[in-house]
Amino acid sequence: MGNPSIPINQPIREDRAKDEVWIRAFLKRVPYGMIATEREGQPYLKPTLFVYDEKDGCIYIHGALAGRMRTNLEPNPRVSFCIAEMGRLLPADTAMEVGVEYASVVVCGRAYVLMNVSEAQCGLQLMLERYFSHLKAGIDYRGILPEEVELTAVYRIEIDAWSGKEERVQEDFPGAFTYRAP
Repeated sequence: MGNPSIPINQPIREDRAKDEVWIRAFLKRVPYGMIATEREGQPYLKPTLFVYDEKDGCIYIHGALAGRMRTNLEPNPRVSFCIAEMGRLLPADTAMEVGVEYASVVVCGRAYVLMNVSEAQCGLQLMLERYFSHLKAGIDYRGILPEEVELTAVYRIEIDAWSGKEERVQEDFPGAFTYRAP
């Protein structure tokens, strides 16, 4: 069982903990994440595209107007949101010592469906700018119309706490290799 005296957002291995500057940069770089909700004791994970809005200190995602995520959030807006990257695999002489390089951020917060059309449009526009930065509104595509916002649910994750951690080893680690699916 975990140690209840350790805050939920604090990595146990302090030598792998990252600061807020690193966390913000990682949130801007990693392309997708997983949001975790819960209902009646059943956890639910959903992969999703997202955008971190540094100005407002929140994360925007979108999803279906009706579905498991929204149903779970209505009685309980508490969520966890995670992004991660896997690095090289690290062989060792014993099974218990093999490892992997990685980096991750875990966010704890509350997610709400945006009912304000202009805020929902803003969240969607930020997502468009992140994933389609080479395209420009009004030139490459028509902007988001208010009636289109009513066709999707835009969620804002209010960040209560976050943590980042990373495990990297020296470049010349003996036998280190990148995973390739069989």
